[in-house]
Amino acid sequence: MGNDFFLSKEDYEEPRCLLNMDKTDITPIPCSRVIEKLDEHLGRNDYSAAERHLTYWLEEANAGNDMRGKLTVLNEQIGLYRKLKKEPEGIRAISAALALANQLGLEKTVTFGTTLINAATGYRSFGKAEKALPLYQNAQAIYESALTPDDSRLGGLYNNMALTLTDLEAYQKAEELFGKALSIMEKQEHGEAEMAITYLNLADLVSAEFGLEAGEKRIESYLQRAEELLNTESLPKDGYYAFVCEKCAPVFGYYGYFLTEQELTQRAREIYERT
Repeated sequence: MGNDFFLSKEDYEEPRCLLNMDKTDITPIPCSRVIEKLDEHLGRNDYSAAERHLTYWLEEANAGNDMRGKLTVLNEQIGLYRKLKKEPEGIRAISAALALANQLGLEKTVTFGTTLINAATGYRSFGKAEKALPLYQNAQAIYESALTPDDSRLGGLYNNMALTLTDLEAYQKAEELFGKALSIMEKQEHGEAEMAITYLNLADLVSAEFGLEAGEKRIESYLQRAEELLNTESLPKDGYYAFVCEKCAPVFGYYGYFLTEQELTQRAREIYERT
């Protein structure tokens, strides 16, 4: 069973308005407010409102000739359409974002790396792993050159890239990248949720490579570790935690951990109801 909920905080935190451009004849959209409102919709699991919100601000960015704002919105649209499994809309957003980033001359910048990752993650979620891998490889070269080795964004990249390698049956390379992701995430404050996702991804890797019976012991150890991490008391019980619980729950159910599935689903529901 493949996990389609990759990393995670990029859906909430990346990208932001990072470009420096001449503002002549430009009416910028309020990127911080746009992202803040989007986070509110996602925190309530209100994807319809999130979609309307992004559509509105994409039109505003176009009307105001705000290409940096437009790139921000396009990146967020990629993530949203991936969640909603809207492939035609997602592919259009991917193509538009990559074209705009190239038009703006952003090659070798972290902003371009983030756009590549978003595009690759979208492609992979739509069953196009072969198109996703070269984008991840390009992003890897940019990130490893520009970021410190313990930057959380590298952890997200490695995790997503490993998922694609798993799809392509390059299991050894995938396992190596999952290990790198874990090493980075364990150094982050409240990194337990992302680590739990990676352990579930490792369970899926073992299942894909060896089968449920042959891989039973390793799968069980990864599931137990993921459950322990999700039960970390210090984790903020916010919208992101609810998102992770909601997406992890069916994975536990797939492997027969039905009580864990029920508990995580209930946690997510309670958080969404509070917000």
